[in-house]
Amino acid sequence: MSDDEHIYVNGDPYVFSRGKTVTVLLEELGFADRQVVVELNLLILQKEEWHQTGLNPGDRVEIIGFVGGGSLLFPTCL
Repeated sequence: MSDDEHIYVNGDPYVFSRGKTVTVLLEELGFADRQVVVELNLLILQKEEWHQTGLNPGDRVEIIGFVGGGSLLFPTCL
């Protein structure tokens, strides 16, 4: 799989169609109604930017969702 047909979401390759925005990606992944932080190529995006920020081949997107007592990506261990 080459960079011209996918992006990386939380480190994993994800096939996407050109012209897709961050908002559409979040909807596809089931994060549309959740409180998340989105990082695109090492820059944190403001929520107001999601609908106008298009994704490009090879982009790296990190999505971090929060839950009481921690985060979805980094759970605390007892």
